[in-house]
Amino acid sequence: MTAVHRVTIYEVAERARVSISTVSNVLNKPDRVSTATRQRVLAAADELGFIPKVQAVSLARRGAGRIGVMAPFTSYGSYLRRLSGILTAATELEIDVVVFDHESAALASSPVLASMPIHGRLDGLVVMGLRIEDVIAERLRERNLPTVAVDADSALFSQVIIDDSRGGGLAAAHLRDRGHRRVGYLLERQVSDYESQAIKRLSGFQAVISAAGGTVTVASSDNSVDAARHAAAALLDSADRPTAIMAHHDALAVGVLLAARDRGLKVPHDVAIMGFDDGEAATAADLTTVRQPFEESGSAALGILLGHVGGADLRTTTVLDVRLVERSTT
Repeated sequence: MTAVHRVTIYEVAERARVSISTVSNVLNKPDRVSTATRQRVLAAADELGFIPKVQAVSLARRGAGRIGVMAPFTSYGSYLRRLSGILTAATELEIDVVVFDHESAALASSPVLASMPIHGRLDGLVVMGLRIEDVIAERLRERNLPTVAVDADSALFSQVIIDDSRGGGLAAAHLRDRGHRRVGYLLERQVSDYESQAIKRLSGFQAVISAAGGTVTVASSDNSVDAARHAAAALLDSADRPTAIMAHHDALAVGVLLAARDRGLKVPHDVAIMGFDDGEAATAADLTTVRQPFEESGSAALGILLGHVGGADLRTTTVLDVRLVERSTT
């Protein structure tokens, strides 16, 4: 009987023309390696079919013992609420959850995500709010790491999403029905070029206002209350100031509220303001917003992921409902 050859880290290093320590860093601390070198090492690992010993053990056992969750946690509190839904369900099932933070949903995928399918420490992966680049998605699939995308599009993996276009339209209809036709929209500035949830939400919003004969003036902001406060000036200081402003999410809407207060404007008499998410900021500011089911999306994603870990191959799309929450700002 011919012994099966197991590709070693030495062979990967030789193929990629790097040191053993560089290959180790790509697998364990990828942010320490330049993009070009990291891509070369990952390509070599893919070509050779490199499988670390720890992954071989993982593939041999049944069921999920450890899953990874990646999201822009420190940039958006909403993803912590989604994580809470995962952790609650995972605790009951005695599943370990490893959390990976990514700087921002407006940026491209992370080097940690790129190397994750190869290092083999996980039985499954939930990626929230991040676009999974095509080459990484293919690696995840080829390496048989079950993956579920939450609040993000995917052509290869099961998804848990809301209908962002409908959510934007729901917000627009609320303002339309209150007579607003000259409307502003504060969009979070994004770095990567793709049809994000922000773009879909804006598209749904514009469609409803345009159908009513109105106009939408768009301004963009970085992801902070202070940045939104400054960016709102472009809308509030214009000669034809909007009678209402919609912000991509609640924290940005709070910035718009502060900018309106800075100018002595009364809300909603002088300008109505809306957000999206219905997090703690919306409650504290008594903000009209659109509510997303955050915790439910996390628990739904875990259930779907465990099905894939157990052998289910059918790719599914779960669309969760959103609803309007009316408060004092409109």
